[in-house]
Amino acid sequence: MNNEMHLKFRAISQNESFARVTVSAFVAQLDPTMDELTEIKTAVSEAVTNAIIHGYENKREGYVYISAWLDGDTVELEIRDEGIGISNIEEAKQPLFTTKPELERSGMGFTIMENFVDEMTIESDPNHGTVVRLKKKLSNAKAVFN
Repeated sequence: MNNEMHLKFRAISQNESFARVTVSAFVAQLDPTMDELTEIKTAVSEAVTNAIIHGYENKREGYVYISAWLDGDTVELEIRDEGIGISNIEEAKQPLFTTKPELERSGMGFTIMENFVDEMTIESDPNHGTVVRLKKKLSNAKAVFN
């Protein structure tokens, strides 16, 4: 890996935009296109929102962890929580599936993430948390690492 960063913040909705902006500032050194940067920011936003809303059920009692690695023209992200986990990942990945319809959740988070990155994996352990890994290759990365 050429560069990396690690971030930990309280699982409160006000920190979602902080996470999105921080990751985009880190990725900016690769000189992504505006579309690529928007896609990365959106995927991060969806993953962080899922951790806060579903992982911790909006109870303000945990942390969200983000790690990011830049390797040549590739961005790898890991968004992790220590919340309630997902009992059925395949069901959770289905478009329009949500466990929080009363919050007007669209159930499109994983679908959006999957469409905006090249690779997405999800690991979850009920009562111990979830890890979402995202990988995206940029079209014209130009960063110079020393």
